[in-house]
Amino acid sequence: MILAAGRGERMRPLTDDLPKPLLKVGGITLIEYQLKNLARAGFVDIVINHAYLGAMIENALGTGERYGVNIHYSPERAVLETAGGIANAMPLLTDQSGNRPFLAVNADIYCEMEYVSLLPVMNAMQAERIQSAHLVLVDNPPHHATGDFALQQNKISLAGNNRLTFSGIGIYHPQLFSAIEPGLAIKLAPLLRQAIEENKVSGEYFSGQWIDVGTPLRLEALDAQLKSQLGIK
Repeated sequence: MILAAGRGERMRPLTDDLPKPLLKVGGITLIEYQLKNLARAGFVDIVINHAYLGAMIENALGTGERYGVNIHYSPERAVLETAGGIANAMPLLTDQSGNRPFLAVNADIYCEMEYVSLLPVMNAMQAERIQSAHLVLVDNPPHHATGDFALQQNKISLAGNNRLTFSGIGIYHPQLFSAIEPGLAIKLAPLLRQAIEENKVSGEYFSGQWIDVGTPLRLEALDAQLKSQLGIK
């Protein structure tokens, strides 16, 4: 699932007439980077939720055929937050058994992680049925210096000295969202904290490039970097 329903307030005025996932860096949109990365890893069926100017996202991406994927859309009349958006899309995300984990990624990040490395984790989570989530953590950026969680021997904890930042890339078991009624606006953080306290959240550290493209300045810097790498003027 690609989470694409945010309003993008910090990115205004660029997002006044365009949804944040359709902003371009290096010649293509932010959400297209996610689609291409997912397709390389073999993720064929992709769910995208949207709210603000969502029709523009559907018009831009279509069925996903040109990316080698099948896109299913989960529209929201109002932004349902991360957990609420996932719960609302659950019929599209899992099988009838309700036991199939899924990968969810934020549309407004740039990350050079190869998602294929997460497939063994997904398979283990489905087989063992003891984990609620698996989070990818990254170095703390300047605008989030205190981080979110600690990582100790591949387990996420709420306390610890080696705090890192949640990348917006996670694998989730459907049971984590089972108590959420579709249509409710629910944040993800409280669910994760409860699961962490129950020792049901694993994690890993990604040391490569990751950028939270949350402001016009970060967007401009990433655009310049990618264009330089591609030889685009």
